[in-house]
Parts: sequence; C-alpha cells; structure tokens
Amino acid sequence: MVLFTLFFTLGVWLLQQQALLPPFYWAWLLVGFPFALLIPTRTRAQQLARTLLIAAFACGTGFFHAAWQGEQRLAVSLPEEWQGRDIELIGVVAELPHITERGLRFGFDVEKTLTPDVHGNAPDDARPLSLNASPQTGERNAVSLRERPVNVSVPERIYLATYFDPRNEPIALHAGERWQLTVRLKQPHGSSNPHGLDFELWALENNVRATGYVHMKGDNHRLDARAAGMSYRIEAWREAVRDKYNATLGSAPYTGVLTALAIGDQGSISDAQWQVFRRTGVIHLMSISGLHITMLAGIGFALIYWLWRRSTALTLWLPARRAAAIAALLVAYGYSLLAGFGVPAQRTVYMVAAVACALWLNRNFSLAQILSIALLGVLLPDPWAVLAPGFWLSFGAVALILYVTAHRIRRVDNRGDRLSAFSIQAYRPSTSPRRLDRFLQLLREYATVQWAMSIGLIPLLLALFGQVSLVSPVANAIAIPLVSLIVVPLALLGAALPTEVPLWLAHIVMDWTMIPLQFLSDLPEAVWIQHAPPAWSIVFGMLGVIWILAPYGFPARHLGLLLMLPMFLNGPEPPVTGSLRLIVFDVGQGLSAAAITRHHALLYDTGPDFSGDADSGNRILIPGLHFIGVSTLDGLILSHDDMDHTGGTASILQAMPVGWVSSSFPVDKLKAAMSGEIRRCQDGMSWNWDGVGFEILHPGHNNPINSKPHDNNQSCVLRISTGNQHILLAGDIEKRGEQRLLDKHAGQLPASLLVVPHHGSSSSSDVAFVDAVLPDYAVFTVGYRNRFGHPRAEILQRYIDSGATLLRSDQDGAILVDMNAQEMTVERYRKTHRRYWTHMPQSD
Repeated sequence: MVLFTLFFTLGVWLLQQQALLPPFYWAWLLVGFPFALLIPTRTRAQQLARTLLIAAFACGTGFFHAAWQGEQRLAVSLPEEWQGRDIELIGVVAELPHITERGLRFGFDVEKTLTPDVHGNAPDDARPLSLNASPQTGERNAVSLRERPVNVSVPERIYLATYFDPRNEPIALHAGERWQLTVRLKQPHGSSNPHGLDFELWALENNVRATGYVHMKGDNHRLDARAAGMSYRIEAWREAVRDKYNATLGSAPYTGVLTALAIGDQGSISDAQWQVFRRTGVIHLMSISGLHITMLAGIGFALIYWLWRRSTALTLWLPARRAAAIAALLVAYGYSLLAGFGVPAQRTVYMVAAVACALWLNRNFSLAQILSIALLGVLLPDPWAVLAPGFWLSFGAVALILYVTAHRIRRVDNRGDRLSAFSIQAYRPSTSPRRLDRFLQLLREYATVQWAMSIGLIPLLLALFGQVSLVSPVANAIAIPLVSLIVVPLALLGAALPTEVPLWLAHIVMDWTMIPLQFLSDLPEAVWIQHAPPAWSIVFGMLGVIWILAPYGFPARHLGLLLMLPMFLNGPEPPVTGSLRLIVFDVGQGLSAAAITRHHALLYDTGPDFSGDADSGNRILIPGLHFIGVSTLDGLILSHDDMDHTGGTASILQAMPVGWVSSSFPVDKLKAAMSGEIRRCQDGMSWNWDGVGFEILHPGHNNPINSKPHDNNQSCVLRISTGNQHILLAGDIEKRGEQRLLDKHAGQLPASLLVVPHHGSSSSSDVAFVDAVLPDYAVFTVGYRNRFGHPRAEILQRYIDSGATLLRSDQDGAILVDMNAQEMTVERYRKTHRRYWTHMPQSD
C-alpha cells in the first residue's frame, strides 16, 4: 500500500506539470498492470519486476485520475460573450464572507440565471419565479428553486466581491442566505510571474469558474434568510462564531487570531501579525493545524473512554476503546468542518479515521500505512493539493515526527527500563512510580520533535518560500504548548458556551504569547532569506536531513550537513559584465520592472496597491526578487505620483535595503522608512553599472518638483543601453512629454524594446513618437479586462504598423528579457510556464 500511494502521488504531481491534458486513450495501457499481482515472487528478479509493475500502475493511475478530475473542472467555463455584462442571478452565499477594508469577498452558488443570452433567448430554466412574502420577515422567497433545471449559462460556483460606496447602501450578505444579485463576471485570471501566486490554480482547485463583482446599482435583494443544505448551515455557524468573537472582543488586537484558530478564517489576521508569525516560524499554529485537531481528538478520546468505562452496561454493549475511537473521529471531523477542511485538517481526519478503523477491526496498521491512507484521502478528491505548500509541509512534518520517534529504542534508565519513543503502536504508559521520570521522558520526546522540525523542514521551506526562521525552535517551544493546550481549547469553549470568560482568557494568554514572539521577530537576523535553490540541491538536502536525523549509532551523522550545503551555495547565475536581465512584472493595471546587472539591481516603479495590506510589493515583487537572488536594491525609481506605479513602495522599503530613491515628486514621507539617499529624477542623470548604461531623459530641469499631483507628463523616462541594444521605459508620459523627448533627445529614442507609455492609452504613443522609437518589441503593461480599456485598438494598430512585436502582460504574463551588446532574447512567462489550467486570453 505504501508503494502504491507514493507512486500514485508521483503520478498526480507529474500531471500537474503538464501544459495540456493528455489524450485519455493512453489510459487503456493500465488495464494489464493489475496482473502484476499474479507474478510469483520466488526470485529477486521476479520480486523486482512485480514491484516495478505495481509502481508503474500506481503512477499511471494517479496521472490519469488527476487528468480526469481536471477535465471535469475545465469543462465548465463562463462563455466569452458573458464577460463584462450585467447578469442577474439567483443563488446562495456559499461560504463565510471575507471582510476587507474595501468590501466583502465570498463564494456564491448560482441556482438560476435570469438574464437572457446575447441572442435574446432566455435560459431554459428562466420561467417566472413565484415569490411569496414571508409572514415573519416580509422578505420574498423563491419557490421550488431546487426543482428547476440547472443553470447552463453561468458556472454553478463563482467568486464575487462587493465594494463599499458612500453613495449607496452597503449590501449586508451573510453565509447561507439566498440572494438575487446583478453581477459582472469574467473568467478566472491572475497575474503570472516567476515564483508568484497562481490564482488560476486556486480557482480550479476550489471549483471557481468565474469571478466578478456585485453591481451596486443593480436589483440586489435577499430572497431567503436560510437556504437548505448542511454545508450552508455550517458556514452560517462559522459566521455566527466570528460575529460573537467580534462582539465580545471588539477591537482587541488578537481577535482575528482567535477567530482563525476557531474557524479557520485566516483573513481576520492582519498582515503585521502574519509577518511576526512568519519570521518566528509559528505560522502553522495560527491556522487550523493537524496539531490542534489531534489534540482535541485526543481529549475527546480520553474523555469518552473514561466515562464509558464507568458504565458496565455500556462496556458490555460496546468496548470503551471503540466508543472512544468514534468520539475522537467525530471531534476531529467536526472541528475540521468548522475550520474549512483544509489540507492539514483533511490529513489529520483521515489519519484519525485510519486509527479508529484499526481499533474497530482489531488490526495493527503500520504508521506508514496510516499516513498512506491519509495521503490517498487528500489526493483522490483534490489532486491539486499536491501543489500546495501546506500539503508538503503537513505530510512532511508528520513523516519527520514518525521518522525520529517511532520504533526507536532510547537509552536504558537507572532501573533497566528501556525508554521507547512515542508512537501509535509502541507507546505504553510508563510503569515508573516516579512522575519526574515520565515528565523528563516527555521533555526528551518534545525536544526531539522540535529538533527534527527545525532541521528537517529546511529543504521544503527553502524550496517553497526561500526563507527559514532561525528563531523557530525557540518560538515554537514557547508557542506550541500555550497555543495548542490553552488558547485553542479556550477559544472553542468561548464559541460554544454562553459566557464571555473563556474568550477573554484566551486573548490574555495569546497576548502573553505574543510578547516573546514579537521580541524574536524584531531580531535583525531572525530569518534567513535567500534565492530559490536548484531542484537537485533540494533532493540532496533531504538526503542530508535523513542522515542527520538517523538513529543514535548511525555513523558520521554530522556529515549530513555537507549534503545540505548546496542549497545555500548554488545561487542563480548573474548576468555577465556588459549584459542586462530585465523583468517587466505582471502586476495588473500598473507598472513595475526590475533591471539586474552582474552586481547591481534597480527597480523601476512598484506596481499598484490592491486592498488593505496587500499590494504589488508584498504579493509579487518581493517574492519574485528574493527567489531570483536579489536581496538588496541599489536604486529605486518612482516614475510619478500615481498609485498604480507606487502602490508597493512601502512594502519594498520595509522588506529590503534600498541604496537610493529617485522620483519626480516629493517623497519626504518615505525618509523614515529608508536609510539611503533621495535623488531628484531629471534629465541628464546617468550612471554605469557593470558595463550597462542608465540615463534619465525626462522630465527636464525646469519642471517644478511640486507640480500638480498625478501629472503623467512628469514621469521619469529611463533609457538602458549596452552596445547596440537599448530599452526605453516611458512611464505614463503623454503627447506633451513625448514631444519634449522628440525635441531634446530624438537621437536617443530608438530602442529594441519599449515599455509603451501610459499602458497604451490614446493620450500617448503619438505617431511621431512611435516612428522615432521604432521598437522591435512593444510591451503593454495592462490588467485583464481593465476598466480603462487599455490598450486602445488604434494604439495597438499603430505599433503593429511600425513592425513591432506586441507583448501584453494580461496575455503574456511577466516579460523576461536578456540583453547583451549584440542581441536581445524575450520570454513570455505565461506561455513558457503554461499549465493546463492557465488562462490564455483571446487576442484582440
């Protein structure tokens, strides 16, 4: 079973690396593989052949199972002609709405489409609804919605947002309510950047086949306060718990943390708190982790076991261990549902279920078999989980714990008793009359596990996040007992009991816990941050971990450190002297580009601000720069004072040292956040890094720095040159700024690559300017279906007529450019890193 599960997982992972789904006729090859079980195993050759055939069958089964799941999900899509239209829908708020400073975000289950299609035909199920008034609430209720045919125009699961508008009454939506809404939808589309978040993968995994927003001026009203369905009832309970926490604790600093621990609403935790948890390595504790579920399941088991044994009749009817096993499973499953049933929760539930089955069947499952059952339980319904960091960290952590604890014999104590490590099979209550011995044994086991987690997860953390918390062992030693044994039980009691006392006690303990965590987070060297290690070095690092954590007596365990060194020493190869690497990031409707030479790095603009604490800096730029080995910026240019160009500045200055900041507008407010100098961005400013020339062509000397805000013609225009190759970054200049460049720098305008001014707006890219630049590549940095209509069709045609190759961030993702004195190569990240779920927008 273990062999089958491992190769089944490998097959699932291999499928997720494909750009296109495979043809399914190849699946017929798997039919003959089960006959491998009939192969005799009398010789080693026969044993090897049988093992290889079983492994191949498992790998193929996982591969085509994941392909079939992907085919089913991708078969449902929002029609192209429905994008951007006002559509009237009836459906149910399917999950706990997430509150942001700009509005709400929530999943919506569509039950009925009321809007006719583009040809004027009503949907098959668009018969008039019978609406009755509720005698209790006076609200209108849709009659027999579930008996009507399934909606065929809009996908059944969509993801919506509402936006607070002072001119309109805010919409108060709650989980489990049925609403009629007017929405505008589009196909799921996210940014595509090196080492960035894949929103389209998230949408596919969560069966979200369209996204959009509620049109505030539409006909939006509630039809039913409570829709039928257990999943809706659970989401309503979750929201009731959150409301109780907010009403009880109000603006207390850790209300969001307690909410996340109780119901898994991680959006309630502020970015500042996430930063502390991330730097101290306790982020796994601040969500519904397997540790919390296991602890509660253990409490449920012990309580029912103790109570059941008090009744002779109950014990004769059903053994206490079996009854306690059912109780533990119900507790684990119930808490997981309340928490949203994420990957760590699923893994724990399936492991508890496997142990419960073993007790009921009077069989001994090995620990590897139990972990295999959990692995299959996660991947069968959700093959995309194999790409989630939580999947690898969750199963990796459990595998490490079992590796360092199960079936190992410790030292012999002074009475000759062997101290065996904790495991599901090997554990027996200590027979020592001295409680101190038992306490010391638990401390040894706890220290062993903490040591294993600190060392063992380093390869995964570097591969997934490019950073490792150096204070994690100390932080976890403090936080695990306080959070798991005190805060979580008190938070759950506060949700279940009518009194407020448990919640306030939980908050007090959480406040105490945060004091040492904040201190550790503030240490300057709390986190090791580096480039993304090569894949081969991760494999060697894992082998080194296995060697280091081998049992006592294993020879030269310290040599395992040598196998881990390549992860730290093998960084990305920098450009050679005289060459440049340029990344034009896909930040949506905005601009940010990084120019990297052999020993220097420059960032031109920082993209837009998204919402709340989220911006291009902390969501896209910082992870991308860190993973390619850029930990320090020598310079930062802010072209002009528009939020779609400066929205991520604060995050950048907080996350990495910046040598100097240059802008065409006052940036005095940034002085407190940076240690470098501030320079005026103006014509004539130039420098040379590693044989690559940089020159500012605009604005002129006579332009006042205190000019009107958001003046596009004040944009800093940057020219980068090496040999006969040139790049021109034009910011948001309009025709007046372009004319100045034609007057002052006509000879310096020709470029191999142009980042088109003002995202392709009709106010820029005058014919004379385009003819003067005459680029080989024209890059449009635009958001997918942006509200400005950028790039304009006439501007696109103008660059096509000039002979330029068009590159668009909404269609091509990030643009990666390698340039030397002789040539330039361009990579379209969305296309070169395409997966079968990648959204490929249709060209205009």
